Amino acid sequence: MSSGTLYDKVWDLHCVADLPGGATQLFIGLHLIHEVTSPQAFAALDDKGLPVRCPERTVATVDHIVPTISQERPFSDPLAEQMLSTLERNCSRHGITLNGLGSGRQGIVHVIAPELGLTQPGMTVACGDSHTSTHGAFGAIAFGIGTSQVRDVLASQSLAMSKLKVRRIWVENRLTDGVFAKDLILHVIRTLGVKAGVGFAYEFAGPAIEVLSMEERMTLCNMAIEGGARCGYVNPDQITFDYLKGRAEAPAAEIWDRAVAWWSSLASNDDASFDDEIRFDAAAIAPTVTWGITPGQGIGVDERVPISDQLDPADRPIAEEAYRYMHLAPGQPIEGVPVDVCFIGSCTNGRLSDLQAAAAVARGRHVAEGIKAFVVPGSEQVARAAIKEGLDQVFREAGFEWREPGCSMCLAMNPDRLEGSQISASSSNRNFKGRQGSASGRTLLMSPAMVAAAAIAGRVSDVRQLS
Repeated sequence: MSSGTLYDKVWDLHCVADLPGGATQLFIGLHLIHEVTSPQAFAALDDKGLPVRCPERTVATVDHIVPTISQERPFSDPLAEQMLSTLERNCSRHGITLNGLGSGRQGIVHVIAPELGLTQPGMTVACGDSHTSTHGAFGAIAFGIGTSQVRDVLASQSLAMSKLKVRRIWVENRLTDGVFAKDLILHVIRTLGVKAGVGFAYEFAGPAIEVLSMEERMTLCNMAIEGGARCGYVNPDQITFDYLKGRAEAPAAEIWDRAVAWWSSLASNDDASFDDEIRFDAAAIAPTVTWGITPGQGIGVDERVPISDQLDPADRPIAEEAYRYMHLAPGQPIEGVPVDVCFIGSCTNGRLSDLQAAAAVARGRHVAEGIKAFVVPGSEQVARAAIKEGLDQVFREAGFEWREPGCSMCLAMNPDRLEGSQISASSSNRNFKGRQGSASGRTLLMSPAMVAAAAIAGRVSDVRQLS
């Protein structure tokens, strides 16, 4: 087993008790909730007459069901209005902070917690959402949980969990121009597969990781779950500390220096032992696009859809299914595939740097005729910062729609949906069948810059070729 890693240190610090059967009762330092997975959990507490154990350690927002064109209350969708009203009542009854619409702090749960400084190194973070792994970018151990576990955390501020093995993903060199953290994680998942991380925590490390911004690290950790890992993390360093300093909920004044010293001590030791290590060369990675129906079915934009005979026999059945569903032929170049909808946003790529990268492509250009392209900031804070820089105008002038913050078309639990067999270029995290709202809708995952390039060309295009 691993030893001396950040994962081991944080796990040991949060161990409440060793349970029969080998599991650990783990203290949860930060519990994030939203409107979708919390109602049943609160109802279960009510049934048992239980209070929320540590309401000060639970923070709520609304993101999944909110419309992005107009957020005027009541919502036109009565179910969405009911879900938001239920969250508001539950938070009020239990004394839980709710970052609601118009508060200035609302947004996608995995965007607002970092930008508010709630997510900090050494924490255990849980949320009823699989992409909670995002918070591992700060040197936290963060994982998604189901509704019954949301109930357990509300009731006890702890979870019964089994310790994971630790795999180090070491990345040499640096990403080249036009290649982003989204491309890196899609490449990792493509190479290792969507099940390779089962039973593991992924530690992302190496020269390429050390120079990534915090927002890029969040993108990387966000999609660790798509590679099967329960969580992914990056050791805290000066980039982490610079990001957190001055944030609303971060330590301040004389506490800050003590916090930094402690955070620094949590990084994996130089002589740490890992259960496994896999190495990648960042310089060899091209802008990456998914062609199939899992995040592991990705290729470089300059490659062709793989031929079944070239694949591992275990991968051939799902490849055949993907050919049929995606209407793509084996051996077909991915570059040039026409798109209908282009979506920039999500907990993976809805932060300010993501919008900046896409705007750099859109500036002075225009969306191709017949293409629906829209931008959804990840939070109210992101929206304000983008507007201050004039990014909203850049997008509007280029023919993109500028929307209000929310999860939007990532999962289509709101009005933003594909229609029929439309194909989307999406900066989100999952390309499963029907993920974006239509039973026959198709999704190509890529970086925000690549989505912008697709919107301009009306087809999958290599952002590196734009002059």
